[in-house]
Amino acid sequence: MELYWKKPNEPKPQVHQNNGVTWLSYPELEQWPGIKNAFSTREGGVSEGIWSTMNLSYTRGDDPAHVTENYRRFAAAAGFQTEHIVTSDQTHTTNVRHVTEADRGSGITRPRTFHDIDGLITDTPGVVLATYYADCVPLYFVDPVHRAIGLSHSGWRGTVNNMAAATIEAMKKTFHTDPADLQTAIGPSICQDCYEVSEDVVRQFAASFPPETHKTIYYKKPNNKYQLNLWEANRLHLLHAGVPASHIHLPNLCTCCNPKTLFSHRATSGKRGNLAAFLWIDPQI
Repeated sequence: MELYWKKPNEPKPQVHQNNGVTWLSYPELEQWPGIKNAFSTREGGVSEGIWSTMNLSYTRGDDPAHVTENYRRFAAAAGFQTEHIVTSDQTHTTNVRHVTEADRGSGITRPRTFHDIDGLITDTPGVVLATYYADCVPLYFVDPVHRAIGLSHSGWRGTVNNMAAATIEAMKKTFHTDPADLQTAIGPSICQDCYEVSEDVVRQFAASFPPETHKTIYYKKPNNKYQLNLWEANRLHLLHAGVPASHIHLPNLCTCCNPKTLFSHRATSGKRGNLAAFLWIDPQI
């Protein structure tokens, strides 16, 4: 597998391979016993065509039997069970749900009973949180003090509306999380060089961030379009919410720069499958 890293000499997610399945993880999130994380790639599944091969979405037009087999393969390789997964129902909100043992299998082995949820939190060992991507930003949260975790989907709408703070507030309310204790990661997603947006999007970011930060979040081009930095915008949100800078781990990996290995909506004009981020507490540890 070949990957183009944005800054080859800086920290990056770790690459894993097992039985033909390739995935990524942040070792910084696994400093505490039992905390596990994973981010899928396109490698190791059975899907064909625009979904090849490790598509983890039932909603993109792929053969459902292929998606189910992809989950089986990925779970076996990464070390969890498909019936323990709880999936999000992403609609670009900042809604966060506390999931428990009762939610296991939702969206995978049984119908999901909740909707319009872009963030998931839990402190239940054995519950595997799953959210989906093809350029949008995965946000990982680990509270080692209360042994609680969170995983959220943040596209440009989620970012401008501060999904990072929404997830932290939910963890504070539910688990008494102190943001200063959190270890966080911004997952593989589209980089600023690849993410051209229109002025109406930038106006919303300009209204949501202090003026002194604007030049780090976006810049205008001669064609009157803008290049938007979702990584930096989410990093600033995490900092403002109280997460120490040293506890924020950056992706160093763009989905759009790596369309052969990672699904990218922008690179394929929407003809693609979905990647997935996973975060869980191992019940055996």
